[in-house]
Formats: sequence, C-alpha cells, structure tokens
Amino acid sequence: MDDLPSLRRQLNKHLARLQVIRSQYRGLVKTLGAANDHILAATEAQEMAQAVAQAVQQQAHDQIAKVVSQCLTAVFDEPYTFHIIFERKRGRTEAQLVFDRDGMTLDPMTATGGGVVDVAAFALRLSCLILHKPPLRRILILDEPFKYVSEEYRPRVRELLETLSEEMGVQFLMVTHIQELKTGTVLEIG
Repeated sequence: MDDLPSLRRQLNKHLARLQVIRSQYRGLVKTLGAANDHILAATEAQEMAQAVAQAVQQQAHDQIAKVVSQCLTAVFDEPYTFHIIFERKRGRTEAQLVFDRDGMTLDPMTATGGGVVDVAAFALRLSCLILHKPPLRRILILDEPFKYVSEEYRPRVRELLETLSEEMGVQFLMVTHIQELKTGTVLEIG
C-alpha cells in the first residue's frame, strides 16, 4: 500500500504528459490543416499564373508569327510560315523558333537558306520594336541585314522596307553595300 501514493504520482505525471501531448497533437493537426490549405491555395495560384502565362505566350506568338510570316510572304515565292513552339523543360518554358512549309516543321538555321533567316531575323527585330511596352521610338538600325538574300529577291526586300516604313511608321537606318536595297534618303560614305 505504500506504493499506492507513488503510483498515484506517476499516474498523475503521465496523465499530465498525456494532456500536453494531446494539446500538442491538436495544435499540429491545426498547423497541418493550415499548411494543406496554404499548399492548395499556392497550387491554385500557380495554375492561374501558368494559365495567364500561356495566354500571354500565345498572344505574343500570334503577333510575332504574323509579322514574321507576312515579311517572309512579301519576299519569297514559296514562303515559310513562322511559329514559336513553347516547351516546358527543367521547370522553365523554352521557345523554339521554327518554319513550316507544306506540313513540315523545319529548323531555320539548318533547313533553310541564309536569305530566309535574314528576313526572319529582321522581322523578329521589327516585332520586338512594335510590341515593346512602353512604346519605343520606331527606328531600327541595321548593319547588312539582308546580305544573304538572293539577288532575285532584293527588289522585294526594298519594297517591303518601303511598305513597312509607310504603313507602320518605322524608320530604317541601314548600312548596306547592296545597290538594290537602297531606298529613301541614301548617304554614300567613303
């Protein structure tokens, strides 16, 4: 019987410890619930941000592809259509620039001529200028931008430059040795 008070104290000590553990458990369950709610909200926010990003990417793609494809069509008889393929890799979005013709997707740098790449690169610069927010002064300074365009297409490039300058209000300052591309105010140096 002498052990009864000692056992009672031990029991009370264990009951108090149990009470503390239950209280901690309830607190952890609440914290876990709040963490799960936070994860759910963060996941929903991420999905919304990704949807907005995809919409912005698509809008940018449509505007850029339109300008590049129109420039290619203005210069070449059998033009390519320009596209940007967005791929999610390593947790980031990567953009691949491609040309399409007759249902085939082609790498511009390996499957097309230099003249096509020159016109597309020019059109991409033009797209960046036009789409920039806030708007920039509409001037492009170019150094031999069409050096790989075949001689037969150079008059079309000149017409393209004249049309773009007039319709879009873009001024082109271009260094070139190609006589067929000279248009507007020409300064001969040297």
